[in-house]
Amino acid sequence: MKAIVLHEYGGPNKLKYEDVPDPVAGEGHALVRMAASSVNPIDYKMRSGAAKDRFPLELPAILGRDISGMVREVGKGVNRFKPGDKVMALGNKAYAELAVVAAKDLALVPEKLDLVKAGALPLVTQTGEQLITRGTKIQSGQTVLVSGAVGSVGRSAVWTAKKAGAVVIAGVRKSQLKEAAALGADQVLALDDAGTMEKLGFVDAVADMVGGETAQALLGKVKQGGVFASVLGVPGNAKMHPTVKIEAIQTVPDAGTLRTMAEDVAAERLVIPIDRMVSLAEAGEAQAAAEKGAKGKILLLA
Repeated sequence: MKAIVLHEYGGPNKLKYEDVPDPVAGEGHALVRMAASSVNPIDYKMRSGAAKDRFPLELPAILGRDISGMVREVGKGVNRFKPGDKVMALGNKAYAELAVVAAKDLALVPEKLDLVKAGALPLVTQTGEQLITRGTKIQSGQTVLVSGAVGSVGRSAVWTAKKAGAVVIAGVRKSQLKEAAALGADQVLALDDAGTMEKLGFVDAVADMVGGETAQALLGKVKQGGVFASVLGVPGNAKMHPTVKIEAIQTVPDAGTLRTMAEDVAAERLVIPIDRMVSLAEAGEAQAAAEKGAKGKILLLA
């Protein structure tokens, strides 16, 4: 099969389109003929070496977490799926024509959802959902501020919090206020407006996708006994806020959640914007574009 192979850490040009042996579905796994994967920040952080302390690679390596495609074969013990099923999953080695996935992590793609577009969903929707359910554990009537709310993870977090009955504040940049108004949050807040931030009262929880100085400022807005949940680790000033519980979230596959979020996307209750679709061979260019700031997900068509 063809795959994108990384032989050494470095820039986007280190991603090579090569022939590699076909993977084999072992016991409890399925072999998926890929329709699409997508570019996520963790992909280019792993490629550059920026994430090698947390996610070391055994080089040469195939990157990619998002999987959507059609089951080609199933391994021993797999009864829930069969060849021809349209599936999606949060997996590994997705920048390829074929990928092996644990059957327990697979979800069927909803009938009304395009198989290619399903490739945008696994990592971002599960991360956003888990940031709320496992991180903030927000309850109905409580207030949560979601930073980076117009991003794909942020949109998923806003939607999950609203479904839980929370009062949701969408935290964005001033330039994103108009776009954020369509998210369905109860309030939209410009995180880069010092005056607005100063007026922000205490909240029950923060779900953070921004990090840095913004995260440190938001940590100070969480009430005593509240929760600060982040996908970017612990804020640098955490010790100054000992009464706030810090939850660092690392996404884990959850097929049930993925199916539910995909149904919401199929019904247009949740929108995950797609910036462009390119061929798998253009993965390097796609990562470079994503690093510069795409307006949505970039899909890699296998």
